[in-house]
Formats: sequence, structure tokens, C-alpha cells
Amino acid sequence: MKKNDAAPILVNIGFGNVVASSRVVAIVTPGSAPIKRIREEARKGSKLIDATQGRRTRSIIITDSDHIILSALQAETITQRFTEGKGPLAETEKR
Repeated sequence: MKKNDAAPILVNIGFGNVVASSRVVAIVTPGSAPIKRIREEARKGSKLIDATQGRRTRSIIITDSDHIILSALQAETITQRFTEGKGPLAETEKR
């Protein structure tokens, strides 16, 4: 990171785990068959990050580096945390 770059915006995804908001591509629910396939492919390719602390997976976060992050929080809750922060979505909603 360059000296002039701003610090990355980190969003809490539960249990003290955070993700850089600029790296997130999608936040999805784990129910559909295609998402289950993506999850299994990530597990086989060592790109799966389990941040559920042993609890049920309620959302799956897909990053731009093809890492898949499992979270015990609802997708809606994580989305609210993204929009409440300093992200571009939050700035447009305030106007």
C-alpha cells in the first residue's frame, strides 16, 4: 500500500472477524445448489475461510481473489454494516 492510500474499510462479519469492504464481490445466502458447488470448490482449492466459530452458516461472502468466507450472520445484517460505514453506498444514501 502506498503512503497516500487511505486505510482499508473493514467490516465486522461476526465474532471479531472482519473483511476489507473493497475486496468483497458478493454476499449471498447458502441455500442454492450453485452456491453449494462454489463452496465445495473453494474447500477443495483451499480458498474457503470459515468465520462461523462452529455455528450455522447464514451467509457466504465472495471476494475478488476467489476466496469464499462463511459467516454466521445473516446476509442482510452484513449488507447493513457495509452501507452504514464509509463506503460509497452509504455516501449516496445520505444525499
